[in-house]
Amino acid sequence: MAGESGHRWVDWDEYHGLIERLARIVFESGYVFDHALCLARGGLRVGDVFSRLFRVPLSVLSTSSYREAAGTRRGELDIANSITSNAGPLSGRVLLIDDLVDSGVTLSRVPHHIQQQFPEITEIRSAVIWFKACSVIRPDYFVEYLPDSPWIHQPFEMYDEMTPDRLPSVQPTK
Repeated sequence: MAGESGHRWVDWDEYHGLIERLARIVFESGYVFDHALCLARGGLRVGDVFSRLFRVPLSVLSTSSYREAAGTRRGELDIANSITSNAGPLSGRVLLIDDLVDSGVTLSRVPHHIQQQFPEITEIRSAVIWFKACSVIRPDYFVEYLPDSPWIHQPFEMYDEMTPDRLPSVQPTK
């Protein structure tokens, strides 16, 4: 959804459609990968869908750089020391999945980080929904190139400003 200059709002239907388009782009490229490695938090939902569609194990690596000013200002990149996986160590071909590439710092540093930990990796490719022009690196697969590098408001961000006490009250079903 278009909005004020420099911002883009995405609802749930559009978001899921973009994930499916990204999956189709990767599929049609012919790239076969052994592991889906998503970058948490933004890549979690995308990685989950890819793991299910491509029937590959899902691994998760936590990274963080947008912690300040309610997640709107970039700080130093933190990369977790370990990867959570349900299929043992990463090896073979890995698809690195995130929601977007903004500055490109994360996408340029993570492959080196994981190849040091997992020398059995033979190839790493990247897939994101949005590729911003301000990035220093181009992902292998993306759905939308954003020449004006807008701030993207994703549908799950509504929870960033919410606490459980603000959720509607419900009674358990019997």
